Amino acid sequence: MDIVAKQKPLSRCVSLLQTNKLLSTIDAGRTIARRNARVSLRLQMLQVARLSRNTLGNSLELVSKFLKSTACAGGGFSNRQGQVDLYYSAFAADAILAVDESWDSTELEPWLMQYGSGSSLDFVHLCCLVRLWAACGKRRCPSSISDSFVERLETFRSSDGGFSSRLGATSGTAYGSFLALGAYGDLGRELSNPAGIEHSLASLKTADGGWSNEPRRSVGSTAATAAAVVVMHSLGQSIDPDPIRWLLEQRHATGGFVAAPGVPLPDLLSTAVALHALDATQAPWRQWREGVLDFIDSLWTAEGAFHGSWADDIPDAEYTYYGLVALGHASV
Repeated sequence: MDIVAKQKPLSRCVSLLQTNKLLSTIDAGRTIARRNARVSLRLQMLQVARLSRNTLGNSLELVSKFLKSTACAGGGFSNRQGQVDLYYSAFAADAILAVDESWDSTELEPWLMQYGSGSSLDFVHLCCLVRLWAACGKRRCPSSISDSFVERLETFRSSDGGFSSRLGATSGTAYGSFLALGAYGDLGRELSNPAGIEHSLASLKTADGGWSNEPRRSVGSTAATAAAVVVMHSLGQSIDPDPIRWLLEQRHATGGFVAAPGVPLPDLLSTAVALHALDATQAPWRQWREGVLDFIDSLWTAEGAFHGSWADDIPDAEYTYYGLVALGHASV
């Protein structure tokens, strides 16, 4: 099924208004962050994913049906192996919220309560648990559990002030800082020591102008660079031209973005996060919009989902979410 409808000339003024609205939505988070270091990265991306409705049209029901087909009987959503998984559940919940306004996300609460304060979870799954509570709505998470989440999150602080998935790590990662900032925003809490994150990210800059998840690397990665750009922008910091140039250079001739310099094929995750970072900084990329739409369309499946790349045979909730985010950015 071809989900991409080429833009008609008379609709270009409408698209411009939508683009300005999108940029204003993303930039609103920066204003809030500058004031109190509190921002919901999740809501920013959810708003973008909802813009995918402009292009999906009648296929919205297919997407919702696919995502709900991954629901597990005891609560939550399944991974590719058919097992309930907090990580995949976080993507499935937000993707459903993007395409189906009638879905009652509070049905997840009894299942989420089983995880308590998340004391047994690693950093990534803890952040997914926080994100799922946020998907249920404001103040749905009991305050005692919310307080415990904050305490648990801080145990993953690295020595340089950032965040890492490893306890007691010397250096944080760009991914860790992105997840932590997102979790604090989901909890409606002020991030403590934002300067620590900025210090950590400074050590992760690469010689080629991007960012890596490890210090002293010569080559950056698209996911790490996009995460760092979004975090720095959300904290009200100015972004140097180098990482924007670096991200633009990762555009593949076929329309998507690659995971790192030299990677032969583009993928949906890299494309979605690159577009999100570029739009956050209002970088010019829309001259390639039609090619981006064609790339996203090439990963669409008749069952209402997206593949992660041309080498990926199994669609899932995570890549369907990234498909919606990428499509949202390219739909305006």
